[in-house]
Amino acid sequence: MQKVIYFFILIFSGMGLFLFFTSNNNLSLSDIPKTASQEDVVAEKKIPEQAKPVDPKADIEPQKKLENPPSVIKAIYSSAWSASSAKKIDYFINLIKTTEVNAIVVDIKDYTGNLSYKNDIELVNKYGAIEVKITKPNALIKKLHDEGIYVIARMAVFQDPALVKARPDLALQSISKNKPWTDYKGIPWVDTSSKEVWDYNITIAKDALSRGFDEINFDYIRFASDGNMADIRYPFYNSKLQTKRQVMNSFFKYLRENLPDAKMSADLFGYTTLLQDDLGIGQHIDDAMPYFDYIAPMVYPSHYNKGFNGHTNPAEFPYDVVYTSMLKAEQRLNAFNESTTTIKIVESKFRPWLQDFDLGADYDAAKVRAQIQATYDAASTTEAGSPAEASAKAGWMLWAPTNIYTKDALLSE
Repeated sequence: MQKVIYFFILIFSGMGLFLFFTSNNNLSLSDIPKTASQEDVVAEKKIPEQAKPVDPKADIEPQKKLENPPSVIKAIYSSAWSASSAKKIDYFINLIKTTEVNAIVVDIKDYTGNLSYKNDIELVNKYGAIEVKITKPNALIKKLHDEGIYVIARMAVFQDPALVKARPDLALQSISKNKPWTDYKGIPWVDTSSKEVWDYNITIAKDALSRGFDEINFDYIRFASDGNMADIRYPFYNSKLQTKRQVMNSFFKYLRENLPDAKMSADLFGYTTLLQDDLGIGQHIDDAMPYFDYIAPMVYPSHYNKGFNGHTNPAEFPYDVVYTSMLKAEQRLNAFNESTTTIKIVESKFRPWLQDFDLGADYDAAKVRAQIQATYDAASTTEAGSPAEASAKAGWMLWAPTNIYTKDALLSE
């Protein structure tokens, strides 16, 4: 019996060897069982990418810039939380498709200093400066671009609690408390003179641009102001060597040098349009003109002092406040462009932030629209051509902390 079994084993073994050496269709080296080795690892790496399961939580590939961006930007603002909501995004898209609005400003780094999406930026991850709100930023950009919407990434710069927490050595210091200084709202700031802070924010801006954002909007680009200024010790800024204005001017120039091809906008205080000093915060509107594609003075009427232009409550007179501010701004820009001694890196334009929130007055459709009209009228006063031609060059952005906008103030598409 044992001889019979042995005989059949030989026969089947021979058939196996015969098949192995004569057939390329049924068997191959990969069919032969083997122990795990480096080959297994290599083979695993060679699995085609499309054969691997798709992670439903993964973002799509980075996007290109909008192919035909609007010549005049008319934008609304969205917080990162709103941008993370499909329902809210649908609201924004519907508003944009049915009105004159054609752009949206999305927070990617707000007053907390946290980046609002996952990323591969080494220092951001090292510092833990992330609070994921927008899970798929690339997909969000695509969705908006598919609707022809211009997408702006907004980032706060020198007001940065997350960076202060990770790097207190970069923070403004309280002389009396021997710890990071905070403003009246309890928010800490980093030193505006720190080159390391500059580079950190530029790295974040580059990441956003690489994902397909059409523009970077820089906010809180100034020295701190709302707090006990006498209690501040600056770890880097030395008033004996530079003025605050000189520091900010150097920062503006540094941004353009390191982001040479980027569309950039700068948020400045509304009073920078009217005053010739730096307001004690380093902001001088003339210094921004050579470097930013768009200058965005925050001409919210509610933020102007009692008595401005003789008004007890400037918020009640939105047209006058915005017209006065933007007329002066346009005059200064024209003088700058006509000067033969000034540096002109880009063709800068004004695109102010306008108020769509109740503060100092009830901001209904009439008050919101009055600000838009004032922006157009200021441009038409300082430029050759008809008011219609001037308004075709003047853009604006609406700020509503609620992210709910007064549709009746906007023209239909």
